Amino acid sequence: MRTIRGAVRPPGLRPPGLRPPGLRPPGLRPGHGPAQAPRPRRGDRGSVSVEFLGFLPLLLLVALGGVQLGLAAFAAQQAGTGARAAARTATLDEPEAAPASAGKAAMTSWVAADAAVAAPACAPAGGQVTATVTVEVPALIPGTGFTVTRRATMSCPAAGPGGAP
Repeated sequence: MRTIRGAVRPPGLRPPGLRPPGLRPPGLRPGHGPAQAPRPRRGDRGSVSVEFLGFLPLLLLVALGGVQLGLAAFAAQQAGTGARAAARTATLDEPEAAPASAGKAAMTSWVAADAAVAAPACAPAGGQVTATVTVEVPALIPGTGFTVTRRATMSCPAAGPGGAP
């Protein structure tokens, strides 16, 4: 005889609420009852970390490419701003105004450091002046460095009556 919770029962008698060994609720497999969760297989442990490490270089390359595109867009915008400022300054009749220095002053200092500004003097009355700014885009990914060129054209002031602009 066995003692179950202080009561003595004969060997063939089961405690109340216990199912016979062959009966189980429908839809449940042996060993997967509500109290037992499926056990994870030991061979899969750490596989997500390994997959992430394999994918990480591609993620970094895409992130650097996005930053490179942002730098290129910023450099192009700064080159356009410098070209407009240089062309505007070239249309003035002031001899001390230097179009190249005005173009560089209109840009951010790190962009203007390597920028090439070309702005000829204003043509005779009624003509146009075109300023060209070339900016070098810094390369974050080796082999992706390039230059951006922007041009701005403005009309020279027309001579008024008596030769005054």
